[in-house]
Amino acid sequence: MKIVFMGTPDFAVPCLKKLAVEMEVAAVFTQPDKPNGRKMKLQFSPVKKTAIENGISVYQPASLRKGEEAEECLQKLKRIQPDCIVVAAYGQILPKEILELPKYGCINIHASLLPKYRGAAPIQHCILNGESETGITVMQMAEGLDTGDMLMKRSIPIHENETADELHDRLAQLGAEMIVPVLEALQNGTVTPEKQNDADSCYASMIKKEMSALDFTKPALELHRIICALTGFTKLNGKRLKIHRSLLSDMKSDAPCGTIIDAKNFIIQCGEQTALQFTEVQLEGSKRMPVKEFLKGKKLETGQILGE
Repeated sequence: MKIVFMGTPDFAVPCLKKLAVEMEVAAVFTQPDKPNGRKMKLQFSPVKKTAIENGISVYQPASLRKGEEAEECLQKLKRIQPDCIVVAAYGQILPKEILELPKYGCINIHASLLPKYRGAAPIQHCILNGESETGITVMQMAEGLDTGDMLMKRSIPIHENETADELHDRLAQLGAEMIVPVLEALQNGTVTPEKQNDADSCYASMIKKEMSALDFTKPALELHRIICALTGFTKLNGKRLKIHRSLLSDMKSDAPCGTIIDAKNFIIQCGEQTALQFTEVQLEGSKRMPVKEFLKGKKLETGQILGE
């Protein structure tokens, strides 16, 4: 089967690698190179790097929906005549002309159990909402946002204290394992598309920076989920402190919310008489490190209040 692959970030790489081995990948579409670092040097997307390593032609249109560039890409796709277009976190909306072009249509690898968590950030929102499981849905693409018929779903548990980065990597591998069986089932006519129930849907909006701010009047569990999903932040002695990992604590205290109630273990008083232990942090101007290492060079005082 001749495939055109569309994807951009790390999430899409395992799938592209799998397809490069198992199928004929005629071309890869990915987002344009972006400036990065202090020198603002243009940087390839992870998918572009993988495509080049595998000798696959790469196209990077700024838009597939309007302008001369979009029309040129449509004509390129017509010349390629792919049997299927596989999409994984591409970052662009495909127009109707492209959705209807391949013999087997366009299919998308989505990191949630649809119809729940349609949208841009399903992994983070699953953790924020305390879901016990998530998974991958391979779906036939339609004009709506993640609304097409489902072709295959597989679920995995969300582990206790698992971060979004860790869950992301497991889901990326799961998507790679699913893609070839789906394509083979499409080709053999053995797949049965399942319509989504819109009544069960919910939307996973894009993540905003302010969502990472830690409000210690909230219960420890809610703050722990923010840290796992997004990386939290507060202030310590006027400097921004990122919290990369945390654990729920059984420690009890009547101290005001945001107070360090155990300086040796960096435990913070939270709302509803709960407490949270920071285990991996990064102070402004410093590197990310385990709290045990952090405390060797930074003295904390029980009774100190964070956020000031």
